[in-house]
Amino acid sequence: MECILVGTGGMMPMPYRMLASLAVRLNGKVYLFDAGEGAQINWKKARIGVRGLRLIAVTHLHADHCLGIPGMLMLKAQMEAPEPITIIGPPGIREFVIQCRKTLEFQINYPIDFIEWPGDKTGIAFSDEHLRILWEPVKHTRFCLGYRLEEFDRPGRFDSQKALALGLPMGPLWGKLQSGRSVAAPDGRMISPEHVLGPTRRGRHIAYVVDTRPVPSIISLCKEADMAFLEGMFLVEHSEHADEKGHLTATEAAGIAKKANPARLVLVHISPRYEKSDLARLEEEAAAIFKSVQAGRDLDVFEVRFPE
Repeated sequence: MECILVGTGGMMPMPYRMLASLAVRLNGKVYLFDAGEGAQINWKKARIGVRGLRLIAVTHLHADHCLGIPGMLMLKAQMEAPEPITIIGPPGIREFVIQCRKTLEFQINYPIDFIEWPGDKTGIAFSDEHLRILWEPVKHTRFCLGYRLEEFDRPGRFDSQKALALGLPMGPLWGKLQSGRSVAAPDGRMISPEHVLGPTRRGRHIAYVVDTRPVPSIISLCKEADMAFLEGMFLVEHSEHADEKGHLTATEAAGIAKKANPARLVLVHISPRYEKSDLARLEEEAAAIFKSVQAGRDLDVFEVRFPE
């Protein structure tokens, strides 16, 4: 699993920082969280490719989080026989995309499925054969969602000594057991996976939460995640802007991480008032509360390893 920061900025794209957007790549598929204006520029720089783009998850309908969607859809439409894509987000995301297509008259040669927040605590927004994505409302100046991506649990470790003791020779039968299927031993006995597999192993978990004030839902989204991408938009000296505009300071993000205990915290959605040289100050303020933190830079790539 790879997490690629397509952008790390907030409000407006800058020459040195595009807007906050995260691509998660797993088993050849790509799951994109937010797409502000110009998202396809860094997408191309990162050489992510659009063939595997399966989902766009939108936090809210502010320009710096959704104006890049038409460009991403048109980019995917340049392929031959592209696969369907799903767009999930707040109420209104379907209307936004459909109206953009109607007004701009661009053609799409693949199906688009829309899933909008239904207004209850359903928890799971999307799932496929690899993972599920959960959502919860956070607190911004308009309705906004935070997301948690959870790779499905994997089978436990295969115990070859147990398999041999049960009379199963090395070969195809081992693979079937590892995939969760029961097999017949050479003497006719049925052997089930629990006879040779250890405890189930947790998949990798990623949180993506931006544009919010501190609320309990952020803690549940980030709880024990392998990586948490949280906005750290302002330094403490500018905290009045965070409170007024519905954002987090770097120290507030770190305080949330201290409670939720993710393995790593990456600060994103950085205010355009800060130059590249200011990122170290954001890191220092956050690190005073939560040690495993860094400020995200555009095109940073994080390899996410299994918890064990």
